[in-house]
Amino acid sequence: MSQASEADQADQALKAKHRAMWALGDYPRLAADVIAELGGVLVRSTVSPGQRVLDVAAGSGNAAIPAALLGADVVACDLTPELLESGRRQAAERGAELEWRVADAESLPFGDGEFDAVMSCVGVMFAPHHQQAADELVRVCRPGGVIGLINWTPQGFIGQMFAAMRPYAPAPPPGAQPPPLWGDPDHVSALLGDRVTGLDARRQTLRVDRFTAPEDFRDFFKSFYGPTIVTYRTIADDPDKVAALDTALTDLAGRHLRDGAMEWEYLLVTARRSGA
Repeated sequence: MSQASEADQADQALKAKHRAMWALGDYPRLAADVIAELGGVLVRSTVSPGQRVLDVAAGSGNAAIPAALLGADVVACDLTPELLESGRRQAAERGAELEWRVADAESLPFGDGEFDAVMSCVGVMFAPHHQQAADELVRVCRPGGVIGLINWTPQGFIGQMFAAMRPYAPAPPPGAQPPPLWGDPDHVSALLGDRVTGLDARRQTLRVDRFTAPEDFRDFFKSFYGPTIVTYRTIADDPDKVAALDTALTDLAGRHLRDGAMEWEYLLVTARRSGA
């Protein structure tokens, strides 16, 4: 077997694991109950009526559906079919018309410069190979078009949550980069390079009042969030590690929970594709 085919098989296996991870639990419920506001924030910063728009790693349509309701011609793509099926149902309930496509953020099945706006709401950050994903975002955006991203920051609550889970999670495959790096302005700027102009990166916060106690947050994420579920499954045979992770997540939430609410920091990035 050639090195190229071995690499392809390894990549396919990695993507299969990612697809399965995001199908666990109930991410659409989490998106609707906890972070729904982010989709509207991204759309208002990125999309205009009548534009052809691509939402990359769209999940169940947290940003894609609001963009369609605004009057854009939207394609929502994601690696996980189960999330797209949930999105289709939500779109039908809300009267939104858009296209749903299964696609890998690191190898998008679209033409060069096909979209007026390309966006991702806490989605593309989970593609394991950051430069490949960034190259695809740029490639499918037309010259002069807008690229808009919302990503969790390393310093913010979700970044800290991933840091807390890291000692208990499966070892990342060679070459994979931590998702919260996409919340570092310097990292995103380096990924996009001189292929974009007018890059604007702003740290903002999402107020989350879904959890009344630290244990509520821990149990919700243990039940509904794929990465957390996978981490707990990895240590399921070690009660001491399970207890330690329970404590780590509860303590983290306790440090951030004030008067029934938390502030989760994210990075809002907008830029224009270089060229006329």
